[in-house]
Amino acid sequence: MLLRAARFSAAEKPSISPVFKRSAAIGLVALLSACRTVDFSDPDVIGPSSNPVTVANVSKNDKLAQLGAQQHPRILATYGGEYKDAKLERMVAKIVGNLTTVSDNPDQTYRITILNSPNINAFALPGGYLYVTRGLLALANDSSEVAAVIAHEMGHVTANHGILRQAKEAESVLAKRVASEVLHDDAAGREAAIRSKLRLAQFSRNQELQADAIGIKMIGAAGYDPFASARFLQSMEAYTGFRSVSGATDASLDFLASHPATPQRVDLAIGHARRIGAPGVGTTDRPSFLNGIDGLLYGDTPQEGFVRERTFIHPKLGVTFSVPQGFTIDNSASAVMASGPGELAIRFDGAALPQGGDLAAYLRSGWVTGLDEQSVQTTTINGLPAATARASADKWQFEIVVIASGQKVYRFLIAAPKNSSALSATTQATTQSFRVLTPAEQAAAKPLRIRVISVKAGDTLGSLANRMQGTDRKLDLFRLLNALPSGGTVSAGDRVKIISE
Repeated sequence: MLLRAARFSAAEKPSISPVFKRSAAIGLVALLSACRTVDFSDPDVIGPSSNPVTVANVSKNDKLAQLGAQQHPRILATYGGEYKDAKLERMVAKIVGNLTTVSDNPDQTYRITILNSPNINAFALPGGYLYVTRGLLALANDSSEVAAVIAHEMGHVTANHGILRQAKEAESVLAKRVASEVLHDDAAGREAAIRSKLRLAQFSRNQELQADAIGIKMIGAAGYDPFASARFLQSMEAYTGFRSVSGATDASLDFLASHPATPQRVDLAIGHARRIGAPGVGTTDRPSFLNGIDGLLYGDTPQEGFVRERTFIHPKLGVTFSVPQGFTIDNSASAVMASGPGELAIRFDGAALPQGGDLAAYLRSGWVTGLDEQSVQTTTINGLPAATARASADKWQFEIVVIASGQKVYRFLIAAPKNSSALSATTQATTQSFRVLTPAEQAAAKPLRIRVISVKAGDTLGSLANRMQGTDRKLDLFRLLNALPSGGTVSAGDRVKIISE
């Protein structure tokens, strides 16, 4: 097994997952025709760790390992690169080491990579390449839950699921081609494609259940709590529900997008665990886990900007703005998005300042469809040159505000249904809050981290949750991060996770 970290700046832009209703999102998309966003990250390259934690090297002659190695840089680019934290790496390395001793394939070499992503995910590539995100480690509550996820992915490697799926996909393509090209029958080709997709879906479900069975057997043999798999599937499902209300990063990058926590799957996982022993069997190794994740980065990085309740802060670019009461704001890969009552939506991004800096001409340059050119006006916002305009598309009305600062132009697009009277007030409140951060504010803006604290006498769930930062649903998130069910409580001496700078 090889556990390695690298310094990497994610090629992601400041963002927010759209929490607003789909119709509002469509309205904003309809407004933009050739929208270019500025790259809000450093052009650092992926590089190997200067201090890798090595247990065994990946075989240079292993063809499957070479296949995984080809895809490895793409995984890093998609998930923000490797996350470097020696303490965390040692904790994960200990778990992987325990699992490799009980693997059905003792000759298999594994390389585990911690990805610098807030998404909740883990997956495997052929040749023993295993990945787990820091977001997943933040949500887990003990070593047995992390072991359950990693053992599941090791099960995919052991069963050669990646190679088998590639073969099935190739068969699917061939079947469609034979039906449509050789037999000259488009209808037969479509039917073959449908049948192939159904077989692939069933194949994938069977793979997941098989990997569950292999993984639960492994964690039980390694001495971990075999019920951790079912428990963590439920935790991930609960977290997904929380984010669907509060906003989130790209859900397609999450574990449950490809590993759904269906009731049947959870029941089967519990059944596998019961064949190993009764609840309480095995260790959770929670103390070692909590020591490892203390100080773990939580949420967005400084290169992406931070969301603090209703305020977006980008310390690297040196700008900030807030959205009105009742709006939810968060980051996505392409823009900062916010949603509010009455299907109101806000999009914020940036681009290179046009040559000459004529903002009125920039608004008329064609990147906004449905623009009312007569509405274009120049103004200033908090001492910065700006321009405003109106636009419309289908059932939507828009106000566009562009603000110049440094070598960039920052763009606000606010959408509302045509019968809404709240558009102008929302635009005014949001754009007038945009300003340049002072050097002291830039230096003071810090990312959020997981902090492990001990419960003291007199502490309550409410008082502990109030110490959480970065969310306005403090108690809900505190319960989720600590796997506390409804009615659950804490006692003096317990160690719990909170989020703070």
